Amino acid sequence: MKLLDQPMKQQMEECKRKAREAGLNFTDNTLEYIVTNRDMLELSPRDMIPTLYDYWLQDIQVLRNKWLYEAFPHNPYETVINTRPPISFYNQDNADWFNVMIFYHVLGHIDFDQNNIFFRRTWDDDFCGQALADKRLVNSIREQLGLEKRWVDYVIEFTKAIDNLVGYHAELQDIDRRDAPEIFGILSEKINFYLGPFLKERQETKVTEPQFYRDEIERYNRCVEQRGKIQAESAFFEDNDFRSKFPEFNDVFRKWKEKNRGPKPKDLIEYLIKHSEFLNREKNKWMIEVIQVIRRTSLYFQPQIRTKIANEGWASLWHERLFLPDPRIETHETDYSVLNSGVLSTPRLGINPYAAGKHLFEFIEHLATKGRLSPEYKHLQDSELRKRYDKNLGQDYGRNALFEARKYLDDYLLVNFLSDEDFQDFVDKYKLFVVGMRPSREERDVVEFYIKSKDGRYYRKLLNDELYHPPNIEIDEQKSTDGDLYLNHIYEGRTLIARYIHSVLIGLEFFWGKRVSLETTEYEEIQPKDWWDRTAKRTYLKARVLYTCQGRSVIRTYLDITPATVYDDD
Repeated sequence: MKLLDQPMKQQMEECKRKAREAGLNFTDNTLEYIVTNRDMLELSPRDMIPTLYDYWLQDIQVLRNKWLYEAFPHNPYETVINTRPPISFYNQDNADWFNVMIFYHVLGHIDFDQNNIFFRRTWDDDFCGQALADKRLVNSIREQLGLEKRWVDYVIEFTKAIDNLVGYHAELQDIDRRDAPEIFGILSEKINFYLGPFLKERQETKVTEPQFYRDEIERYNRCVEQRGKIQAESAFFEDNDFRSKFPEFNDVFRKWKEKNRGPKPKDLIEYLIKHSEFLNREKNKWMIEVIQVIRRTSLYFQPQIRTKIANEGWASLWHERLFLPDPRIETHETDYSVLNSGVLSTPRLGINPYAAGKHLFEFIEHLATKGRLSPEYKHLQDSELRKRYDKNLGQDYGRNALFEARKYLDDYLLVNFLSDEDFQDFVDKYKLFVVGMRPSREERDVVEFYIKSKDGRYYRKLLNDELYHPPNIEIDEQKSTDGDLYLNHIYEGRTLIARYIHSVLIGLEFFWGKRVSLETTEYEEIQPKDWWDRTAKRTYLKARVLYTCQGRSVIRTYLDITPATVYDDD
C-alpha cells in the first residue's frame, strides 16, 4: 500500500477543481492510496479502516476472501472512508484514465459524506485516529488479562450481536438539541416532567381531562409572554390554583429526579452499561470499555449503512457528469461506455443501488426544473395537464433542488420522497417493473420468471424491502421484575431471524448476569391439505412468543396466537 505518485495526485487535484466548479463541496485535504487485490482482501474485513481493533473473525474472513479470490479472481476498483481527512484506496491494476473517472466518483462520495445531515455526527471526527486509540485500548486489556484474554473476543462477539440496535437517531437528536435548542423549544427539566409524565399519568387515571393539558400549555405560554423565559417557570409553578390542585407535585418531581438521575440510555447497549450489576463489578469494568468501543464503531458506520442507495447514486451521477466532458476520456469512450453500463445497469431481478439512486436524484432534478415539486402540480388530477405542466424554472433551480436532496435525504427518504403519481412517472420513464416467480406449467422442477407488475407502488415496496431496517427493541421496565431484563420487540412487519435469537440471548444473559426475556412476533406455516399443489397459497399462524434465557438455556413459549391468515408467496 502506497500513496499516489505525484502525476496522479495532480490529476486528482484537477478533478477536485472541476468538481467544485460543478457545485460539489468538500475539504481540501484528502489521502489516496494505491493498493493490491491482496490489500483489499485484508482491509475489507476491517471495513477498510486499517487501524480498526483486532478480532478473531477478521482473520477468518481474510482467509475466506483469499480462497474466494483464488477460485473467482475479481478486481475491486476503489473504496473511500469518511475520516478526517477522507481516505480512498485505488487498485493498482486500474488504468490511468479509469482512475480519473473513479476520482470523480470518490469526490461524489466525499461531498455526500461531508454535507448529508445523517453524517453530521462524523463531521468533526478523525475516525482513523479514534479507531487506533480504541485498538490500543483493546490490546492493553488483552495484555492485562494474560491467559484469560480470550474473554475480550467473547465480549466483542456478544456486543456485535446487538450493535445494530445502537441509538443512532437518539444521538443525532442530542446533537440537534445541543446545537440549536431554540429550534426545538427546549424546556426545563421541571416543565418537561410536568407536561410529560406527570400530566400523562393523571390523564390516564381520569384525574384531568385532555383539555386541561392544552390549557396548561397556554398558561405557560402566557407566563413566557408576561415574565420572559427566565421568570416564566417560577411564575407558572407559584400559581395558587396550581398549588391547590397538585400539592404533591414537588415531592413527586423530587422522587422522579432521584430515580432518573443522569442521562437516559439511548439504546440497549447503554442500558446494559448503566444498569448491569455484573458489568459494573470492579473486576468486570474492562468489559464496559470494550463494549463502548464496539458501540462507537457501530455509530460511525450507521450513516453509511442507511445511505447505500443515496450515496452510491450521488457518486455515480457525478462521475458521469464530470467525466464525460473531461478531455482525459478521449480515446477511451468505448471502454468507459462498457464499464459504466455495467455499473449503472438496471437488473431484471432485484435492484442496483447505483442505478436506483442515480435515477431518483435525476428525476427529482427533472421535476424541480419543470416546477413539478409545487403544491399546484401535486393537486392536478388530469393526466394530460400533468404531462404538459412545465413552469420552466431553469437548470439552476433544478440544481439547487438536487443539492437540497443530497443534504436532507437518506435511503428511506429518497425512496419515499415522491408522491405515488410522481413515482409512477419515474417507473414509467425508466421502464421498471417487479418480477414474479412461479412453477412452470410445462416442465417439472422448472421455475418461470415473469413481469408481475409495473405499478409504482409495488416497485417502491421492492425498494423499501431492500433497505436497512434494524429491529425496534424496547426495555420493558414494568415487566423486568426481580432483577430480570425483559425486552419487547415492537413488530413493524418484519420478524427477527429465529436462528440467531438463542445465541444473542445467551450473550445478553452473560452481560446482564440474570434471566433475560424477549417478546416477539413470529409466523408458523400450516401444512396445506393440498400440499402437492405447488401453486397453492400457504397458510400461517401469527403468534406472539416469549423467549426466556436462564443458565444459558433458552425456552420458547406462546403468549397468544391470532387466527390463521392466508399469505401469498408471490
